[in-house]
Amino acid sequence: MKQYLDLARTVLETGNTKHDRTGTGTKSIFGHQMRFDLSEGFPILTTKKVAFGLVKSELLWFLKGDTNIKYLLKNNNHIWDEWAFERYVKSEDYLGPDMADFGRRVLNEEGFKEIYDVEMKKFRDAVLTDESFAAKHGELGNIYGSQWRHWRTTKGDFIDQISDVIEMIKKNPDSRRLIVSAWNPEDVPSMALPPCHTLFQFYVSEGKLSCQLYQRSADIFLGVPFNIASYALLTHLIANETGLEVGEFVHTLGDAHLYLNHIDQIELQLSRETYDLPKLVLKHPEKSIFEMDKEDIVLEGYKSHAGIKAPIAV
Repeated sequence: MKQYLDLARTVLETGNTKHDRTGTGTKSIFGHQMRFDLSEGFPILTTKKVAFGLVKSELLWFLKGDTNIKYLLKNNNHIWDEWAFERYVKSEDYLGPDMADFGRRVLNEEGFKEIYDVEMKKFRDAVLTDESFAAKHGELGNIYGSQWRHWRTTKGDFIDQISDVIEMIKKNPDSRRLIVSAWNPEDVPSMALPPCHTLFQFYVSEGKLSCQLYQRSADIFLGVPFNIASYALLTHLIANETGLEVGEFVHTLGDAHLYLNHIDQIELQLSRETYDLPKLVLKHPEKSIFEMDKEDIVLEGYKSHAGIKAPIAV
């Protein structure tokens, strides 16, 4: 994962200091590309532990076309909780303590984190146990899963981009239109978080499937390691579905940034030695991509340093 560490070092040393939507501040560069040969091992960080179980459950959630965090909570995945919770506390249904500007208050206001944690637990429990509450407040809008599997057309029909691109790869692998887009301008205002990884394209050559992702906004410390692992996994799953071997994952970044409250963490990570990459194994390759379970996807030989905690900017 030298490519990732080189990116982090470049932004740390030469990045432009910028303001951002969250009020945290960043160091960033614009325009960067990394390439990963998937035949050389699965590209997951070894300089800190990446929770591959969360990568798997999130990607399978996208592939189901789901946009409600209930599935994630059932799989002990909390990476989308803050965005659903923020929408809830801004709604007329929320009657608890004031949560305005809660992301920064958690970090800066003494005693507020305890209140936040209590309210968040109530919210998670309600999503898991109350169907009507989950239907209303577990929803994140027409984010990735909706755009990938249920893109609404101007005629009121729906396009299943994932199924369509799989069929195109099988029937016309040399096509230059093997594209899936998550960026739907009409839906962006209603999404809890507009897509950061906006568009990906497949390429077939010599029996191998490659994937290039364009990511408009790249949180280098927290988000990008998950994005690399997620799209590498997606490439493996699509290759398996179409009877191909894996080629490259190409990761193209727009605004690649380090949040200013992640500087100490990235410096710690850069001080660590790397280990060999693990191998991805699909235990039941005969299963359709839409039938895969977390247990069917295994990393063999994953050795890493301990995880490094850092606050998320909401």
